[in-house]
Amino acid sequence: MIVLSVTRYLKVCKLLEIILFLTSVFVVSISGAMAPGPVTATTITLGIRKKYAGTFMAIGHGIIEVPLFLLVVFGLGNFLNTTPAKITIGLAGGLVLLWMGYMMFKDARNASLQISDNVKAKSPVLAGIILSASNPYFLIWWITVGMRLATDARAYNWFVLALFIIVHWSVDLIWFQTLSFASYKGAEIMTEKHLRTVLSICAFALIAFGIYFIYDAARIIW
Repeated sequence: MIVLSVTRYLKVCKLLEIILFLTSVFVVSISGAMAPGPVTATTITLGIRKKYAGTFMAIGHGIIEVPLFLLVVFGLGNFLNTTPAKITIGLAGGLVLLWMGYMMFKDARNASLQISDNVKAKSPVLAGIILSASNPYFLIWWITVGMRLATDARAYNWFVLALFIIVHWSVDLIWFQTLSFASYKGAEIMTEKHLRTVLSICAFALIAFGIYFIYDAARIIW
């Protein structure tokens, strides 16, 4: 009887420990998701004409994130942490963001409430894939903070490891969709001037991040 009580007590303690761990994953993931970045800027832009752009952005983000998560767990993190990998990712990501920012500026110059199909036609899933794959800081997060959390999750069992990635991705889904929905509702009272301003600000953010990514990679070379 005493043995059963002790066993039950240990199981409850283990369950509480896992819940506490997943809560910490949720909190850490929120801080990462809410940090301003290219994905945030693009989610706001696409949300102007697509209420559920954030959901599809999260799907695109997950298409990159889940395989990366598995590769990090199985050792790719060591490769991504090498100098050549950091330089390549930084330069490529910076160039992609510069191009996307330039195209967004063109949208801003020609944007109107009637001809917004240019924004509407863009694929949020594809944007989520491109921006996630080309963001060096997204990769750095996974080979530092993400790797540590994944290692802790794996120490429990594979089920907790699966819960870890589900909780983490759910945070991205909730945040991106909140952004796009807020942007969509705000667009209902927007004038053309407001629309151009929002697009211009988001374009400037993409270009600024692109320049910073390239600068950061070049600094490693120097």
